[in-house]
Amino acid sequence: MTGGWAEAMRAGDFTRAWAINDRDLVQIAHPPKHTGPRHLQRIWRGEDLHGRHVLVRCYHGLGDTIQFLRFMRPLRAIARSVTLWCQPELLPLAVRAAGVDRAIPLHDGAPEVDFEVDIEIMEVPHAIGARRDQVEMRVPYLALPPAAVPPLRGEQGQALGLVWKVGDWDKRREVSAALLRGLAGPCVTLYSLQRGASTEELAAIGALDISTPDIVALGHRLRQLDLLICVDTMVAHLAGALGCEAWVLLHADCDWRWPQSDAHSFWYSSLRLFHQRCPGDWGNVIAEVRSALRTRLEAGQATAAM
Repeated sequence: MTGGWAEAMRAGDFTRAWAINDRDLVQIAHPPKHTGPRHLQRIWRGEDLHGRHVLVRCYHGLGDTIQFLRFMRPLRAIARSVTLWCQPELLPLAVRAAGVDRAIPLHDGAPEVDFEVDIEIMEVPHAIGARRDQVEMRVPYLALPPAAVPPLRGEQGQALGLVWKVGDWDKRREVSAALLRGLAGPCVTLYSLQRGASTEELAAIGALDISTPDIVALGHRLRQLDLLICVDTMVAHLAGALGCEAWVLLHADCDWRWPQSDAHSFWYSSLRLFHQRCPGDWGNVIAEVRSALRTRLEAGQATAAM
């Protein structure tokens, strides 16, 4: 993505962002649609979506799909039908997303569905010329199906969930587990939602493991918590889409979808952002989180005493 486009997206200047996309659509020499690494493919070539059977391909990460599911409703308002070809683990959420007529599991072959035009999910806001109000959703836009999730164990005071590691893409987003130890306290119980956390990491933090590979169960776990503190990964998007309160830790050169310094994001009203001031320095970020957590606890205690 061009720097100008990223700046426009950060600022919420979508008119300018889509104009840049329009220019690129004309100027870029496109290879055949469905060749090369999926996350690099440009699928939509400007075809009209009005009154068409549209196949939406989810070729990026789980967090990207969750973030851009908000655009299925306005897409469906102009399309004849919307079929979502998405990651299998997201199907229970995708089939309930507003605007989705059908959701089928993504795989390495061809989609087993008829369609007239296809588009990658992150291209949808450009294709529909998404407005600020279609991005800046103030209410949860994903619904969880029922699931039997056991209650939290060992809870005392505030239930605080933690995620500190990421996948292979951009390891700058990760925080050392040892830094999170300072979040523990007499009025806080720490819970790890981190998949694959070692016993050593859990012991270093002082957190109880409630991680799960099931997205629906994870969503219900988020709703059991008072607060999630996490790095920039899929769980942050899931929390935001469900309207769960979360504090997101961002490295100094954070992704275009987050502001570079602001504590709030127009993508998710329930998230609060904490930024590195210096590349690689998570110590100051965690110090700010500890201070904010202390203020939060004191406010809660004052309210309870009234």
